[in-house]
Amino acid sequence: MYPQDLDLVTVTDTSFALTWFTASVPAAGIGGGEIRHLAVPADSVVRFGTAPDKLDRVARGTADVAYHHVEITGLQPGTTYYYRAESDGIAATPRRLPHLDVQALGAIVSRVRSGVAKPAELRAAAEQISIGSSEAASPGVVTTLTPPPGAHILTVALSNDMHVGETQSGLIVDGFPPPFGSLPGQPPYPETMASAMIADVARLGARVLILNGDLTAEAELLDVHAAHGFLEKFAPISSGGRLAGRAVLTSRGNHDRPHTGDEYRSCPPVAGTDHFDCLVESFPLPRQQMYTAHVNGIRLMGLDTAMLDAAGGTIEQPQFEAIEHELRSQPTRPTLVFGHHPVTDESAREAIAGQSFVLDRASAHRLERLYSAAPGVFLHHSGHTHRNRRTTSSIAPHVAFLEVAAIKEYPGGFTLVHIHEGGYMANFHKSSAPAAREWSQASSRQMFGLHPSVTLGGIGDRNFTVTRDVTS
Repeated sequence: MYPQDLDLVTVTDTSFALTWFTASVPAAGIGGGEIRHLAVPADSVVRFGTAPDKLDRVARGTADVAYHHVEITGLQPGTTYYYRAESDGIAATPRRLPHLDVQALGAIVSRVRSGVAKPAELRAAAEQISIGSSEAASPGVVTTLTPPPGAHILTVALSNDMHVGETQSGLIVDGFPPPFGSLPGQPPYPETMASAMIADVARLGARVLILNGDLTAEAELLDVHAAHGFLEKFAPISSGGRLAGRAVLTSRGNHDRPHTGDEYRSCPPVAGTDHFDCLVESFPLPRQQMYTAHVNGIRLMGLDTAMLDAAGGTIEQPQFEAIEHELRSQPTRPTLVFGHHPVTDESAREAIAGQSFVLDRASAHRLERLYSAAPGVFLHHSGHTHRNRRTTSSIAPHVAFLEVAAIKEYPGGFTLVHIHEGGYMANFHKSSAPAAREWSQASSRQMFGLHPSVTLGGIGDRNFTVTRDVTS
């Protein structure tokens, strides 16, 4: 038995969480294939302490499982702990994350998508794009966060890329790389991951759940209704205004854009086009319109960054005018903004699919300039790239721009933002249900094993504290 792929996932002020997998063979490297059938059940034990030679405390997870998830709780803030995860007395080896030449990977992907290169070139190149170093996804030592000062105001869950209706994960072009999907007899993986996410968000006490785009695979009416049904298990879908009790806020992603074709003709037409918008049949999201919600003094602003016929993002003039009016009317109001496409130049440079994949540069820079004149904006949440990544803008340096990994595949989860009077703490959580753990591990083998290097992100991308005034 080989305990492997150990990830240090979540770090809060009083806890951390680890996941790993037990298999009958050693961990597959780059180019490795499907490994779900190699699972070996074992126990889940984490030994930890405040000195590397004194791991005198023990946390136990579920026994007799192959997909392990252990939360270590009751810790002291701002304290360094050492740990070892093991199954049946055998230490788990960390997942290795090669440092990739993102531009080289993007160039290969672009060539395959355009038909210039054959798919086999991507497979051959998978082992060639590391820049010669790697890091462990679990270093064996962790320092808990220091919580922000002041009273707690609100906890918001940030999530995106649910993709209800999708059946094949990890594709770049049709049929390649070899896709991953649910095993026969299992529910579709988007449903598995959505259900697990919603249960965890409720268990961990979020007041508001934001589903930031790509609710569906291709906005077919049946999938739109199904996505609505999943989200309403947490709370009613809100169209903004003052929120009472729990609520779900949503935005439109590129997969949710209006489509053409006979299968969409029963949905409302988009004026002046041959497109039909099925998303509005279940969600209060008129195309290219922003909206705001207010709760406990915090303004939550949802943007529609989806284009009509492309994967990239834009903000059209009428929506910009509405955003500008809203921010200028209350520039110091504590504000969390969400829109599907990433904004910053740093995000654009790191986009494997190229700069056209994120928010267009003109819209991005104009939005950043609006933020620079609105000191109350403290966080902008994006999805789309399926990765955890925190970037900054020289135009609006007071804003953290946070991309959150997809719900529907590895690492498969959501980010909780705990807002206090004196700042906020962000923590990424993997969905913890047994079926979600199994699918997360299986889908980590996407892209010939490169997927975790692109999507997991660094500890500081996933878990961090920002100290600043968050009061109105």
